[in-house]
Amino acid sequence: MTLNPFPITNPQLMWMLLGERLGQGYFLYQDIIDDNGPLSAGFFTFMDLLFGRSLFAYEIVGRLLISFQILYWNSILIKFKAFDLNTYLPAIIMAALFHFSFDLLSLSPALLGSTFLILALGQLFSQTVLQKDTSESTLLIGIYAGLATGFHPNYIVFLPYMIFTGIAISSFSFRQLMLSLVGYFLPLLLISVFYFWNDGLEEAIQIWPLTFLSEKYEYQSLLNWLYLGIFPLLLAAAGYFMATVLRGSTINQQKQRQLILIWLLFSVAEFFIIKKQSSYQLVILIPGLTYLITQFFLNTKKEITSKIAFYLLVLGLPAVAFMYWQQKVTDSEYFVAKSEAKYSGDILVLGDNLSPYLNASLGGPFLNYRLSKLYLDQDRDLREKARLFQMLQKQKPSIVLDPNGDFEKLLKQFPALAHQYNKTSSGFFTLKK
Repeated sequence: MTLNPFPITNPQLMWMLLGERLGQGYFLYQDIIDDNGPLSAGFFTFMDLLFGRSLFAYEIVGRLLISFQILYWNSILIKFKAFDLNTYLPAIIMAALFHFSFDLLSLSPALLGSTFLILALGQLFSQTVLQKDTSESTLLIGIYAGLATGFHPNYIVFLPYMIFTGIAISSFSFRQLMLSLVGYFLPLLLISVFYFWNDGLEEAIQIWPLTFLSEKYEYQSLLNWLYLGIFPLLLAAAGYFMATVLRGSTINQQKQRQLILIWLLFSVAEFFIIKKQSSYQLVILIPGLTYLITQFFLNTKKEITSKIAFYLLVLGLPAVAFMYWQQKVTDSEYFVAKSEAKYSGDILVLGDNLSPYLNASLGGPFLNYRLSKLYLDQDRDLREKARLFQMLQKQKPSIVLDPNGDFEKLLKQFPALAHQYNKTSSGFFTLKK
């Protein structure tokens, strides 16, 4: 049972496999090669313990997080007088923007991380109003941003955003800047302590930078997004023009508008480093677009124009997006294709096709194939080769699907491992009984 008719996507299946594997006592980076943040990995483990591979549970939890973001962001805009009128229009607009794509409505690392980033943005908004030393607020900005990075490593781009806006817009003193930086690195330090305690810090330090260097999964093209997003973008651009040129605003509102504009610029910059190009990553743009589109509706003098634009956004965008993505199901690599061969037990797939995992479990360390390939292609000294062998020896899948010959290369490097597997056909290995 699901809340939408779309099949499971490749990223969703990978998150479920990760949570399932970690629940068996393994550790991310140390035992499993994947590019998710450690905090997201822990959350997926929690989801697996409670619900197993339930796409319905992912959708329910995703909608709960979305509801929180909508209510929180609307309350922030009201509390700090972002507009001349107190209105719930931003909540309606934000809910419509989340329907840009079906996967924006489901649980994802980007959604988990953006929940904390929007909390940080709320604290930055408070700095535009409060004219006193707010140590608690500046510390929270850093903590929230650090947690967001722990959930979704791509959000590291918001560290310079926090520094720049803190100094240039919120007029941070040196003490406040240091406090926010301490707050930012505190969650990351605790994550490092966790890995150190479990003898995996060296592996984490080695693999984490590779997540930014591996080959990208281009599940969706930028044109896919532009077709659907052109109307909200035009409304946002018109809203910015109206708020900046056609009407006056207080100093606080000017600062808030600057925060949003720079937020959107850094959000766009994030797409240069993402490795899974899919629409759930767009969640980071939604608070900024909500703010600017609200400006359009509040400042449009022609009622008929406002009504037409409102209904096109609130009703038209979700309807068109639903039909658009339905047409993409059959010819898109974003969705997990149904496999004719049925597998069960612990298997390992060294390739992009994850369909064998639909009825089987991850049985080896290489979950993210493109990151794993980059990891395996590195030059290694004797000590690092011994560590790789121990990783493979610790997790021996009963079946290995090796369409690209990566596992066969590993067997040539480690004869002791080769003696444990039979090659039954090209790209197909089975563990000896």
